[in-house]
Amino acid sequence: MKKLAIITSHPIQYNAPLFRLLTERNNIHLKVFYTWGQTKDGLVYDPDFKQTFKWDIPLLDGYDQEFVENISANPGAGHFKGIINKDLIEGIDRYNPDALLVYGWGFKSHLQVLRHYKGKKQILFRGDSTLLDEPPGFSFKKTARRIFLKWVYRHIDIALYTGEANRQYYLKHGMKPQQLQYAPHAIEIERFFDADHQHEQKAKQWRRDLDIAEEALVFLFAGKLEPKKDPQLLIDSFKTLEGKNLRLIIAGNGVLEQEAKQHATDDDRILFLDFQNQQQMPAVYRLGDVFVLPSKGPGETWGLSVNEAMACGKPVIVSNRCGSAMDLVKENGFIFTAGNKNELTSAMQQLIGNNTLRTAMGEKSAHHIKQFSFLKIAEQIESVI
Repeated sequence: MKKLAIITSHPIQYNAPLFRLLTERNNIHLKVFYTWGQTKDGLVYDPDFKQTFKWDIPLLDGYDQEFVENISANPGAGHFKGIINKDLIEGIDRYNPDALLVYGWGFKSHLQVLRHYKGKKQILFRGDSTLLDEPPGFSFKKTARRIFLKWVYRHIDIALYTGEANRQYYLKHGMKPQQLQYAPHAIEIERFFDADHQHEQKAKQWRRDLDIAEEALVFLFAGKLEPKKDPQLLIDSFKTLEGKNLRLIIAGNGVLEQEAKQHATDDDRILFLDFQNQQQMPAVYRLGDVFVLPSKGPGETWGLSVNEAMACGKPVIVSNRCGSAMDLVKENGFIFTAGNKNELTSAMQQLIGNNTLRTAMGEKSAHHIKQFSFLKIAEQIESVI
């Protein structure tokens, strides 16, 4: 059986199900090397929330893993020198894999792995960068970065691209079409489905507790309240909509929280919820009738909250600066120009008072998202190896 070493920083809810699935399928043997060793206990410091938290779903069950000591003086996943491992290469060599799958090059140790094993092992790479935030025209900084990235990706045999925007990014940086294999960005879809209607019942009671009328139409945002998500634009657009039976729920915390709440004080139709952990999220998405991700970037390389909302059967409104827009939003919602209040408001207005359209779009969301599964990623990894 072929052996795969996976190099990634720390356990996250969007990767652990894939690692379990690959192990369960038993077509390849895998071992995950977590390079941010300080996260062994499941605690992660979030600089935006300025607090340490732990996900409430299992992230280490069902697959083989090793936490590698991180000797960085300033450990973290937010900068190049945040992950430095003196024993990583030695640990990988002990495992002796046939291939490596490296998540991201932006840490000193991860780039070291790419350089060390080039030409020695088959190297697969996973990242979701796009060109969506790249400024037009010529600049020396952009040219220098392009040259550097082309050098980085020369160390890679196969890139598992997440979607069309990510594919275009790899091609721009020198990778050949035959080096690109489609492995769509995915979530644990089954966890968000609601076969027994428990999530729906919980959401209905939650809406009653929030004093939201049953016939009210609720727009929902769920995510960090940070500049790149642009919650202010959503609040501004919603405030222009007329109707007492309209609601906007903003679920999350972040650096813009107080500013956003202050901005919404003159509209009592706008409600705020604190950060909700993973087990709550299937009900959170069902609090809303329409999900909105108004991100302006930079750095909204995908937006997995859109996947989650679609798995809950919701229409979606997504800005064109979200990496997922061209892949996920078909006939199940609207794409608007980031930062354009009029376009966002128009998209919202088209869904008000049109229950037939919302229902049809929600059904298309639930159907379309089935194509974006961990099974597709697992099958692609196995076929490549």
